[in-house]
Amino acid sequence: MNMRDQFKKLKIRNSKFILGNTINELKHLETESIDMIFCDPPYFLQLTKELRRPDMTVVKGVKETWDKFSSYKEYDKFTNLWLTECKRILKKDGTIWLIGTYHNIYRLGYHLQNLNFWVLNDIIWNKINPLPNFKGTRFTNAHEVLIWATKAKESKYTFNYHTMKKMNNNKQMRSDWNLKVCQGKERLKDSLNKTLHSTQKPEELLYRIILASTKQGDMVLDPFFGTGTTGAMCKKLGRKFIGIDSNPQYMHAAKKRIMKINPIDTSNIESVAISSSSKKIPFSNLLKKGLIRPGEKIFNSKESIRATVLSNGNLKFKKVEGSIHKIGAYVQNKPSCNGWTYWFVKQNNKVISINDHRNFLREEISSKE
Repeated sequence: MNMRDQFKKLKIRNSKFILGNTINELKHLETESIDMIFCDPPYFLQLTKELRRPDMTVVKGVKETWDKFSSYKEYDKFTNLWLTECKRILKKDGTIWLIGTYHNIYRLGYHLQNLNFWVLNDIIWNKINPLPNFKGTRFTNAHEVLIWATKAKESKYTFNYHTMKKMNNNKQMRSDWNLKVCQGKERLKDSLNKTLHSTQKPEELLYRIILASTKQGDMVLDPFFGTGTTGAMCKKLGRKFIGIDSNPQYMHAAKKRIMKINPIDTSNIESVAISSSSKKIPFSNLLKKGLIRPGEKIFNSKESIRATVLSNGNLKFKKVEGSIHKIGAYVQNKPSCNGWTYWFVKQNNKVISINDHRNFLREEISSKE
């Protein structure tokens, strides 16, 4: 059985896998039928030489034919064709995401604005673990750029602000995202245990994008589907998707991957956040690191309630002892409380949320991974 026949036998509910040329297949999609589009097009890297590490092993670069174009003119024509179709099929209040590097992101943005899309944000994906510049001839390329745009300036787009804020420890999420590149078990391999797709995106990136700009049941399109990261995260988050790719090997692997994904309950975002910032940090760790000292007073935002920090990581308020959450709830006469956002300390004449200390420890842990 060949790859195309195997692909046809795999079926997943509420999804559509289209094996074919992106521009041709986009023309067959219904006008204004898509809520969000994620586009990870060829970067046109124009690689001409082998790149080797200091030990002379070859770095696997992007050498596939889908990234090759004869000129910028051909690349621009290709870009304008698929973006034009994307605008047609995007709902009037839908949004589109484009991702690229310095090789192509400026050209993508040029065509996007020429088609009268309205840019909402550009996002910097800062790679925590980028590939080094082995030759030492340039700065290490440690980021990629995402452009988030609406179909028109007047579009009433979806942005789940409070969800993003909750994921970011109750702080506004910024436009610089510190995320790892795709690696380890998440990276799909072929039958020879070689990397299957050279530009596979990390699940955490698509998780955040989809959660930020779609609602349950929305239809998401990825016209450069590759190994299906967008589809995997859509299934996990309860969104529908359409994936288009011309490579049967990629599509077959994507479908097998997505079949193994189980949807999650997104009713409590804190329990499903998969970013490194969701790592649990006990309050006692702040004492171990010397960020807060036993006997120190912590207080609420109005400084009207004060509790004493104990050496075991608990708090004492009058005669009651307990965790930062228990004492926070007790002093407010509430059934529960997020102590991390309720309590503050004063250090060097500056009021600091204990949550800031927790974020500091999380970043320290992430930098060591």
